[in-house]
Amino acid sequence: MTTPSPENSAPVIAARDLTLTIGSTAILKGIDLTVAAGETLALLGHSGSGKSSLMAVLAGLERASGGSLSVAGADFAALDEDALALARRGRIGIVLQAFHLLPTMTAHENVATPLELAGVTDAWDIAARELAAVGLGHRLDHYPTQLSGGEQQRVAIARALAPRPALLFADEPTGNLDAGTGSAIVDLLFARRAEAGATLVLITHDADLAARADRVITLADGKIVSDRRS
Repeated sequence: MTTPSPENSAPVIAARDLTLTIGSTAILKGIDLTVAAGETLALLGHSGSGKSSLMAVLAGLERASGGSLSVAGADFAALDEDALALARRGRIGIVLQAFHLLPTMTAHENVATPLELAGVTDAWDIAARELAAVGLGHRLDHYPTQLSGGEQQRVAIARALAPRPALLFADEPTGNLDAGTGSAIVDLLFARRAEAGATLVLITHDADLAARADRVITLADGKIVSDRRS
């Protein structure tokens, strides 16, 4: 699939003068960013540069302190927490370094339950297929405490991919995986993105992974210091 270019696609993300201040610390300092539908974007930068904070704001997990932000046609700056949750459901998939799996649910339940909440009728079958796709078809009935860190990461990835979201965020998606498994998961992420024509925004320290993206943005001290196309 050919990725649309910014020139011929309506932006799925449009941020203008985006700021984030926590306490007295300025985390994001006037971010201007436009991302076209179907684009793959890698965010690079040293620890503390603002990468994860920017992703959290773009995904609606953190509210910006200032500026404007439109995501998938919704004004994220104007929505309250409940409205943001509804805007994300089924449309935005998120893979964070903290897996946020529910400890009282099995791997199967962790993937299927969000689908059920979104009204998907064959949620359990879809969840089983997605878990099989990440190599966990034999671990459906295991709870997070019975899974390794890498397996929990794969459950989180299956959960994010299962609804076929139009916008997918991934923060170091291979950080807890061995090289072979990580390579397979990256291939799956890009394949699912291509199938759905989705937009993929990922944080990575892996230069080879970043090179697979259409566009690489580098942050430093809460600002974009480089924006280049592959």
